[in-house]
Amino acid sequence: MIEVEVHQQLRAFLRQQGEPYWHHHLTMARLVARALRLGRSALIQTSAFSGYHERYRLSYLVPVLMWQHPVIVVASEAVQQRLLMVEIPQLRQWIRFPKSIQVGDRLPAGDFQGLLLTTPEAWLSDRLNPQGRFPDGIPTIIDGVDDLETWARSQLTYHLQPADWDALMLACPEQGDVIRDTRVQLTKAIFQRPANPYDCYLIEPPEHLLLQSFFQTLLPSTSATSDAARVAVPTQWQAFWDAIQRQEALTWATLTRQQGAFSLHCGLADIAASMEPIWQQQPIVLVGGALDLEAEATVYRQRLGVGDVTCLKFSPDRQEELIQLYLPEKLPLPNTPQFQTALIQEMHTLLRVSSGTPGLTVLLVGDMPLKAQVGSLLASEFGSRVQVERTCLDENGVLVTGWDFWRQHQQVLPSPHLLAIATLPIPSLEDPLVAGRVSYYKKLRQDWFRLYLLPTALSELQRAIAPVRERQGVVALLDSRVIHRSYGHHVLAAMNPMARINYIDASLFSRSDYSVLD
Repeated sequence: MIEVEVHQQLRAFLRQQGEPYWHHHLTMARLVARALRLGRSALIQTSAFSGYHERYRLSYLVPVLMWQHPVIVVASEAVQQRLLMVEIPQLRQWIRFPKSIQVGDRLPAGDFQGLLLTTPEAWLSDRLNPQGRFPDGIPTIIDGVDDLETWARSQLTYHLQPADWDALMLACPEQGDVIRDTRVQLTKAIFQRPANPYDCYLIEPPEHLLLQSFFQTLLPSTSATSDAARVAVPTQWQAFWDAIQRQEALTWATLTRQQGAFSLHCGLADIAASMEPIWQQQPIVLVGGALDLEAEATVYRQRLGVGDVTCLKFSPDRQEELIQLYLPEKLPLPNTPQFQTALIQEMHTLLRVSSGTPGLTVLLVGDMPLKAQVGSLLASEFGSRVQVERTCLDENGVLVTGWDFWRQHQQVLPSPHLLAIATLPIPSLEDPLVAGRVSYYKKLRQDWFRLYLLPTALSELQRAIAPVRERQGVVALLDSRVIHRSYGHHVLAAMNPMARINYIDASLFSRSDYSVLD
């Protein structure tokens, strides 16, 4: 069986390399080989985000390259480049195979029996709007499915930009007055909203009724001229109208205040129903870092419409990935007036006691105004080594950053010896899109915190602390809700393996025999 052959080849390769490799290579490789042989879909949580753990990709490449039939690997362009430049050349020198390897947005014509590398955007666009570029039944491995929901939401979101109104005027000159009046009314209604940090606003019922009336005029469904009207209207307008009529539709506007312009967007509050059919079209192996606290990934599969699959979750190595977690117990809660002062004092202390240790320090502050204040106050004491969301840092630099910036740049920055987290990355209900999704869950009487806010926060948290694990550094979590709220034990479970410490001083950063709380 292919499982035995893959096990033997991969074990021989790893022994020949003589380097420290991921402990779960053989187990994962056998599962992928089994999925290929039986056509049985699987979901694998590697518990790995960075560093040498990226070599887990050998675990699916060996069975893919030894399989005698076509396989599709869906991965970002950055991952594709690594596969083509690093892992595949290594394996070609060891495992002799004639398999063709191509990169593209469709399966090559003819009797292709090789490996196709494609992007999530290309694959999802074809699966969600079938165009025949990827035939059904071909085993597919999706790498990096921690971002799968984001990728899918992007494909399922429709946009109307300011230029699209001008294009509509040119395409439908007989409706010029209606188009112009509707645009003016929407502009006035949206710009009257109070400013928020996101420059994003949900479309309210009056505006939604205005859009419905507009589209019914633009695309009459009962008149004899409806077919002609649909031909005249640009396709993006037709697609937007179809989208906003869906029960789970979420419609919002983003503003460019300086130009006095707005864009309309329509996505889905829940994408499970849209995603469910695509898992039936071919055997799928979903590979991610930390998708769910449970091995069965129940919540993750529910959000993405993934049905019954073989699930496997690997545990991090305690010896190599243990972090030291400093969790002070007496800090004020984040929603109290005393929190900001206590937070800044705590960060001052952390920087002072760790100043003698070489390496990067990262301070994660999700609140945008607070992030700027923290950066300014710390820079006044510690000088230019403190930078706010910049990648050009001193050897002992201090980076003050939000969650998005850190996620985008942590791969190119040195692994920090200290990562301080101001508050948990729980999506804010002040964000109109977050509020819209929560409202949808509430209408269905579903547990919006357990199904949406908490899983999102835990995934972001695990990804953020991954570089600290490489040097077994210190994570300071300054959000006391972990101690006082019922969901705190989920947060601590997500941060394992960790040793919780009850003090912070200079010796913590220079020795390993630290005190551990039970």
